[in-house]
Amino acid sequence: MSIQLIADSGSTKADWCLLDGKKKRKIVTQGISPYFLSTMQIKSILEKELLPGLRGVVPDIIHFYGTGCSTPINISILKQALRQSFAKAQLKITSDIMGAAKALCGDNKGVACILGTGSNSCYYNGKKIVNNSPGLGFILGDEGSGAYMGKKVIQYFLYNTFDSDLMDRFIAKYSTDSATILDAVYRQPLPNRYLAGFVGFLVENRGHFMIENIIEDSFNDFFFTHICKYKESWTLPIHFTGSVAYGFKDVLKEMCQSYVLELGNVLKQPMDGLIKYHQLQQ
Repeated sequence: MSIQLIADSGSTKADWCLLDGKKKRKIVTQGISPYFLSTMQIKSILEKELLPGLRGVVPDIIHFYGTGCSTPINISILKQALRQSFAKAQLKITSDIMGAAKALCGDNKGVACILGTGSNSCYYNGKKIVNNSPGLGFILGDEGSGAYMGKKVIQYFLYNTFDSDLMDRFIAKYSTDSATILDAVYRQPLPNRYLAGFVGFLVENRGHFMIENIIEDSFNDFFFTHICKYKESWTLPIHFTGSVAYGFKDVLKEMCQSYVLELGNVLKQPMDGLIKYHQLQQ
């Protein structure tokens, strides 16, 4: 029986699981996105954060499900990095939305959605992705994601839209100003992670109407822009995975009810579903 290494990577965090028969070893590294990281940067993460956790065990197959892994250029960047660390392993690299679909739906049909640092969605027929509404990334899209919500939080702060109570809470929590924020967004690396970091402010201030408006507006943008584009949404369950989906699942439930849709599984992360899926494939 082959030793499998499964990876599910977003922009912020990557979950890994080494499968050796029934034995499982989980490892967490920082997110690996070929949109933002070079082959050398990815190789450095693998050497410093992943390889020590493997303790010398060499996988035969690597199943990598990752953000940005839907274009030949990005797959090539990642493949080169993995090949340098795992010279003989069989590499199976595909998108994070395929990983989400397998984890959420298994061999069943459904609409699978990711709401984490970024966002994505697809109609999955139980074997392959038939339709995928483009995510466009955090600058042009990523509706409903952590980066999208964080951008709205920043806008409310910089435009002085928050009431005095929320303004005071924001300043007390982050001790920042306009110049620092704009530098982080426009000049520093990984601005999507930076923006998603402000989701914590939403979590801590649930119940305030402005906070609830940001969450609801962000999810409504995702539903209208993406989920409503699939005709299957009205006949199949809508599944979600990701930290944002899991943290605001009460809002997702209300949103599905308002759109007259069936809410399916809501998972914090796809890994447990992917482990089950690949164990059944052995």
